[in-house]
Amino acid sequence: MTAAGTAGPGGSGFTTCDLYDADESLQSCSVPFQDLGGRVRFTGPVRTIRCHRDNGLVKRVLNSPGEGAVLVVDGRGSLESALMGDLIAAAAVENGWAGVVVHGAIRDRAVVATLDLGVKALGSNPRKSAKDGAGEVDVPVEFGGAVFTPGATLWADEDGILVTPAG
Repeated sequence: MTAAGTAGPGGSGFTTCDLYDADESLQSCSVPFQDLGGRVRFTGPVRTIRCHRDNGLVKRVLNSPGEGAVLVVDGRGSLESALMGDLIAAAAVENGWAGVVVHGAIRDRAVVATLDLGVKALGSNPRKSAKDGAGEVDVPVEFGGAVFTPGATLWADEDGILVTPAG
């Protein structure tokens, strides 16, 4: 399925409710994420990272060309340390990422909220994470009843997150 009517960087001309009504095969993520970026509505192809309290891979990936993609970071729902802050988020904007979904915490919320980047996370914590680069990139990750497969399409807005089913 494609998001007909998307407009501008990150695709702001859609609502997840309308998309779901048009195609109930879309997976809906039930995690109650907070909208923390300067862009609330965003869409793009999925890239993924699975890591725990280590943002080395997040920094590396968001410092590479995003080409309108959305990075989904499975931080195991941990709020113990932040997986992204203002510097990494600014790099994501500079490199053309549409958004970042963090199943965990971020930091520097006030600055991240001013950036033209979609950011959904569970919350924030000022504590830095490790920077060892431990984890996996571009592997399927699952949380909130949705599977985020690299190359799938993700749509996010004020109502939540939809993703094309794996397959």
